[in-house]
Amino acid sequence: MENRISFFNTLTRKVDKFVPNEDGKVAMYTCGPTVYHYAHIGNLRTYIMEDILVRTLRYAGYDVKRVMNITDVGHLTSDGDTGEDKMLKGAQREHKTVLEIAKFYTDAFFADCAKLNIVTPDVVEPATNCIDEFIKVVSALIDKGFAYVAGGNVYFDTSKLDDYYVFSSQSEKELMVGVRDDVEEDSNKKNKADFVLWFTKSKFENQELKWESPWGIGYPGWHIECSCISMKHLGDKMDIHCGGVDNIFPHHTNEIAQSEAYLGHKWCNYWFHVHHLNDRSGKMSKSKGEFLTLSLLMEKGYNPLVYRMFCLQSHYRKPLEFSYEIMDNTTAAYNKLVKRVASLSKDGEVDKAAFDDYKNRFIDAIGNDINTASAITLVYDVLSADISDATKYALIESFDEVLGLDLTCAPSEDTNAGVDKELEDYILAKIEERKAAKKEKDFAKADAIRDELLGRGIAIKDTREGTVWELVK
Repeated sequence: MENRISFFNTLTRKVDKFVPNEDGKVAMYTCGPTVYHYAHIGNLRTYIMEDILVRTLRYAGYDVKRVMNITDVGHLTSDGDTGEDKMLKGAQREHKTVLEIAKFYTDAFFADCAKLNIVTPDVVEPATNCIDEFIKVVSALIDKGFAYVAGGNVYFDTSKLDDYYVFSSQSEKELMVGVRDDVEEDSNKKNKADFVLWFTKSKFENQELKWESPWGIGYPGWHIECSCISMKHLGDKMDIHCGGVDNIFPHHTNEIAQSEAYLGHKWCNYWFHVHHLNDRSGKMSKSKGEFLTLSLLMEKGYNPLVYRMFCLQSHYRKPLEFSYEIMDNTTAAYNKLVKRVASLSKDGEVDKAAFDDYKNRFIDAIGNDINTASAITLVYDVLSADISDATKYALIESFDEVLGLDLTCAPSEDTNAGVDKELEDYILAKIEERKAAKKEKDFAKADAIRDELLGRGIAIKDTREGTVWELVK
């Protein structure tokens, strides 16, 4: 089929025309969340832009199969088993089991995705479903001479590769600066860059998730998860692998190393990475303490799709700085745009020639390194064009298949219309219950009540006059 999509390929360090392994079909993998806490809006920027890439490919006529993992096994910050087990930390924080934590935050993640119009991947696979696959691949890497056992762990031997640092021409010393996986020395490694494929004899107390293996009872390293889950569902060749720029090294570097050592050939042709979302103090991170979640934005009165539009107005390869001032400006622009679309008359025939012309322009705009800002500009161009309202409406409805902004879904003036008294009484009672919890400084309970209401499609906002609520999508 005609090749009209290009994007920056981290592997080649340039914008490449996209040509899949199989004509018309795309095998795509995106790194999923580690489900120990809520996703912050920086995480969600990556998923929004990956969603745009999938929608763009499908809009251009490709049959895309997208696979995503759920990391529900301890995600360590050190290969020496001395870092932080994020799943265990979450369980201890909330006095739940690891699996209960994983289930709760997996559901919360997909609830956020739904509010942001992020299409659920075709396959979502928790790491805990694939222990047999991990053991099979690790065993094969040992047999092939690419892995070794030391100090109770199984390590990948990076010295066996001709080019381990595939994503960069930088030296090993330069790349290792600031990489959290190697902050603490691991005396078991033969080489500084070696990484763990399987842990045994965990140093963590009350480690819940452990499995029998040829090397003892233990659990997989983080990097092996994505390789095995992608191969399980997409086979031994993949077209596109996505993630945030913080995954480039060491995670994606290690994925390539172990996958190609196991398979014996090139694994993935295109690597798509999304840059960080920053606030004025720097990169957003859960480790900073309080962090911005979608629920918090909604509590402050922001429509989740305004945040999506905020992300689309910037290029995915550029750092994006968040501020409430910009969100307020984006809210005004979004509401004005939706009202303008709603004012279009849908009566009359669609001008097919004009429709096809603008659709081709849209594909060229979005297909030029996934330029969402140019695509949004074309929406405004259509609204100002000398074509019929019916044609304008049809075009914007078509463009929104990619943008996912609900541009043709104008909200009613009364957003709470149709709420029965029973539901209203329930909402008001929950608001009072939350108020009492906050007074007692039980903020965990207050947050849980807010999340319970959000789960039923009700957003609450604290104002000077008291707490107000509204129905949300």
